[in-house]
Amino acid sequence: MDLLVVGATGVLGQQVTRRLVESGHHVRAMTRNVRASHSLSKLGAQPVIADLIDRRSLERACAGVDRVFAAAHGALGRGRYRSEAVDDDGHQGLIDAARAAGIARFVYTSAFGSSPDHPVDFFRTKWRIEQYLAQSGVPHAILRPSAFMEWHAHVFNGKALLEKGRALILGRGTKKRNFVAAKDVAALASNALLDEPLRERVLPFGGPGDFSDNDVAAMYARIARIPLRVSHVPVPLLAAMSVFVRPVHPGVARVMRLASLPDDAFPATLNTDDAARDYQIVRTSLEQFVTERVAAHQLSG
Repeated sequence: MDLLVVGATGVLGQQVTRRLVESGHHVRAMTRNVRASHSLSKLGAQPVIADLIDRRSLERACAGVDRVFAAAHGALGRGRYRSEAVDDDGHQGLIDAARAAGIARFVYTSAFGSSPDHPVDFFRTKWRIEQYLAQSGVPHAILRPSAFMEWHAHVFNGKALLEKGRALILGRGTKKRNFVAAKDVAALASNALLDEPLRERVLPFGGPGDFSDNDVAAMYARIARIPLRVSHVPVPLLAAMSVFVRPVHPGVARVMRLASLPDDAFPATLNTDDAARDYQIVRTSLEQFVTERVAAHQLSG
């Protein structure tokens, strides 16, 4: 089967590309970065240079493939690659190209919490694209993963604690939310892309348990056996900075806005034990993930 992975160099796209290649499928791995194409070739995929803001390139990327998996996003983008261009117009263009090419299935990576009235625009955009896909007539599935451990637990939290001895948490850090490992979402994505028949159209998915950012930092410190040193950016400062920064970098402003909201502004806890069991996915716990990251850091040091 010929498959297209959009966003193939991202944390999720790489995992899905690897799984599909190892399963014996021919994978076109889409990226806009020529230099990144070499790493995709090493995975055994066929790199395709295309860009979500270039509709003609999307038509070329979709031509001759059977199914599409879309994992790209522009939540932190700016300029030409601002979220509105990538997550909204870009994905509409991708869905249009898939429909024109007669794609048999389109699997879209949305986000847990996507809704028409979410207080942060990125999640409202995800909702709009879900609706656009549903109305397109293209057979599809929608993934709604929770916060990726690789970014939200490690890069935005534990990494600084390991490397610099202090974590900087945006806001109070008390909101309980769900984290999920990209490799577990990749297992679900592969099922959604390949299963016959398609079992479900909308698939929320998260890891076991819910944790706050403060919990994550404490877990890194405990497992690494280092002092827990955490600084918090005050909520009023975040709210003010999100307005000031937005004209220059809307992606960073979006993160600040998200972190400045009250803990009860939107739901972020999730129980997907049934989905994990139904799809026979053994999920990675946050403790296991952190243990692996701490071990890798200690080996590199």
